[in-house]
Amino acid sequence: MDIVKEVLEKQKKDLEKYKPITVQKHLEAVVDEGHLMVTDPNYFDDDKFKSDREQYLLDLTRDNTQLLINSIWELPTEREEESVVAKLPAARMVLPRARKLPVPKPLTKWEQIAKAKGIKKRTRDKKVYDEVLDKWVPTYGYQRFKAEKEKDWIIEVPQNADPNKDMFAEKRDLRIERIAKNEISRMRNIARAKKIQTPRTGFLGPESASAKELVTAANIAKASTASVGVFQEKLSNEKQARGIGVKELMPGRKRKRAPVTIPGEKKRNLEIVNKVLNKKPKIDVEKAISMQKAEARAEREAAADEEGGKKKGKGKGKGKGSFGRKKPKGGQGKRNHSKRAVGRKRR
Repeated sequence: MDIVKEVLEKQKKDLEKYKPITVQKHLEAVVDEGHLMVTDPNYFDDDKFKSDREQYLLDLTRDNTQLLINSIWELPTEREEESVVAKLPAARMVLPRARKLPVPKPLTKWEQIAKAKGIKKRTRDKKVYDEVLDKWVPTYGYQRFKAEKEKDWIIEVPQNADPNKDMFAEKRDLRIERIAKNEISRMRNIARAKKIQTPRTGFLGPESASAKELVTAANIAKASTASVGVFQEKLSNEKQARGIGVKELMPGRKRKRAPVTIPGEKKRNLEIVNKVLNKKPKIDVEKAISMQKAEARAEREAAADEEGGKKKGKGKGKGKGSFGRKKPKGGQGKRNHSKRAVGRKRR
């Protein structure tokens, strides 16, 4: 009996450590499962807060968290990849946001087809077994490229192909072309999502271009010759391009048209030759005057320096107020102890 009593007492003490899951409050707390938020409208006890701040806040937080967990356990659940999750309802309280809600990513053309036909995306394995190399190789990445290069060390030339053709270069070109094609598809998906009209084959064809754009393109192509379109034959029912930007686009607008007749072209060439051969040097009068002034100023300064040097040379020698005796020499650093030093005695 003593053993049973001890076990019961121990169990009772263990249960006292854990509080019950039921929480009693005077006013019912508002639980918003959508935001995982609890609003407690009950009175905040200042006396308990001042007496033991940490314990009071801990108890209050524990009770409100318990209410939130109880509400979550009452929600419907579903299974997601070997785990059970609760399906949260829509939020009750509207919270302010600094930014707008993220827009869902638009589906690509293939994703739209797959969704319409019910095609599910299959997850590829990271590695597959290659029977030729007799080892496991990655499905994608640079290691996959190295494995392909190691496997295709020799390529069979088809019978109808040129025997001197480099099959490795052709394979590399096909790979580059495939990458470029994927990039074009990606850009088209972005343009389609942003509702931007794009040409079908990379240029404006008659199906997507307007009549005005076609006329402008024809005029630009016509004026892109060496004669700026002078000797180009006109098409039937051809119209001159009109609109903003046509003058800037046409190269003929930026340079002079060549002469049509032979005498006119001969005259123009002679004018160019005479201009080059009879070209006289241009004299800048202002620059010549400034250079002359600078030379004259330099000569005057040099003459003034010479006169000043002569005057200084004449002033050397004995003046009228100078005496004929020599300047007395000092002790030259030697101290005479026989003579008494005159002056203040040091202590």
